[in-house]
Amino acid sequence: MKRRDMLKLSLAATAAGLATSSHAQQACPTDGTPAQFTPKKPADTKPLENELGKYTHCPYCGMDRREHHRARMLVQYSDDLVDGICSIHCLSLSLGVNIDREPKNIWGPDYGATAEPRPLVPVEQLTYLIGADLKHAMTKRSKHSFASREIAEQFRLKHGGTFGDFDEALKQSYLDMAADVAQIRRNREERRKKMMEQKRG
Repeated sequence: MKRRDMLKLSLAATAAGLATSSHAQQACPTDGTPAQFTPKKPADTKPLENELGKYTHCPYCGMDRREHHRARMLVQYSDDLVDGICSIHCLSLSLGVNIDREPKNIWGPDYGATAEPRPLVPVEQLTYLIGADLKHAMTKRSKHSFASREIAEQFRLKHGGTFGDFDEALKQSYLDMAADVAQIRRNREERRKKMMEQKRG
């Protein structure tokens, strides 16, 4: 095929693609993150300031972030809307449903720190210990984050697990999602039954 003919074919395909894209936009004007998943707090340019006061409970599971400060996380999207979540499990949900928002900053806790509550650190600076025999919020397979690799190694020698960066921990959270959700449903059903029994008794 001559170069000129190839150029014409390429331009025709591009035009057809643009037309299809335009039609799809007209047919689906509500494409994008549904309103029910949009973070409900106002835009926040300084989310770390008083973050436990502003973001007290996880919007996805309702857990108290102050109680679970060793696992809590914070994500600030490009429009400065912020989700304060209880764990990397619920961060996975936030990133999944806010697919049209680009994360600008994500912070995770330094599990190895002694401060209460644990300080939040940019996730790119954290080492994750995955699968250690340490309790974690919302997941059976723990994914704890450490600012110090040396302290993380001490925990690994005592509690097992393997090292990974944030991307690997997030990937493992998605892989664990089905089993974790099933377990969470069972746990909540058991709690409901106990509450009903207490009311009857």
